[in-house]
Amino acid sequence: MKKLLRVLLLSVLAFGFAFAADINPSSIAAIKERGVLRVAVFSDKPPFGYIDANGKNQGYDIYFVKRLAKELLGDENKVEYILVEPAARVEILESGRVDIVFANFTVTDERKKRVDFANPYFKTAIGVVSSEKEYITDIAQLKGKKLIIIRGTTADVYFTKNHPEITLVKYDQISEAFQALKDGRGVGLSQDNTLVLAWALENKGFKVGIGTIGGVDPIAPAVKKGNDELRNWINDTFVKLGKEQFALKAFNETLKPFYGTNVKPEDLIVEGGKF
Repeated sequence: MKKLLRVLLLSVLAFGFAFAADINPSSIAAIKERGVLRVAVFSDKPPFGYIDANGKNQGYDIYFVKRLAKELLGDENKVEYILVEPAARVEILESGRVDIVFANFTVTDERKKRVDFANPYFKTAIGVVSSEKEYITDIAQLKGKKLIIIRGTTADVYFTKNHPEITLVKYDQISEAFQALKDGRGVGLSQDNTLVLAWALENKGFKVGIGTIGGVDPIAPAVKKGNDELRNWINDTFVKLGKEQFALKAFNETLKPFYGTNVKPEDLIVEGGKF
């Protein structure tokens, strides 16, 4: 009898562990049960993801996140914003702390090995901003000099791989990297061209001399590897939003005030997830 009870107990425990293992905390049902969408975003990358003077999350990325929360949970405010540094975007997904990374995440083959990207909502290329006093207009001018890089970005990967003749000075935080440029700790800073252009427009004495390095890359939300349910839902929602030109609305509300007439929306936005 005791042996039979022991077998039954072990069977129940095994079933319980198997059932628990099958529960995906980022499944749509789990998110609805929780009542909040957990999203990793930037805090210091205006105009895409940043904290405003009132302590509120703002930016192009946030504009999309709020709409996703409204579509899924009926309320754009049902979002838990979890601030993330560029180099930690993959790890925070793998840890299960967030459902989606919506932090200006450029799609690369290397990142695809560890996360699953939804369809894009934006596009960008690598650019370089520098002081007007030592204006950089060509990569050749950087040979033997210090270039400021934000660790874990596509610019980091590109220059590490292709330009060993350039000394890279790497920082984890975006704001720290731009402060380093102001302090003269490097002759230039490389990041997404959209970011360096926006920053240069707000900081006199700095200009973007190299607007495009390499090709144009898609930027997309990412979910944990294998979470096809959530990824497909995002893709379907993007198709729906594309019919109302939501990306253009987001551009006009969040990016146009920064760029003015310096950037055309069609050069940046992606409607309906179609890159």
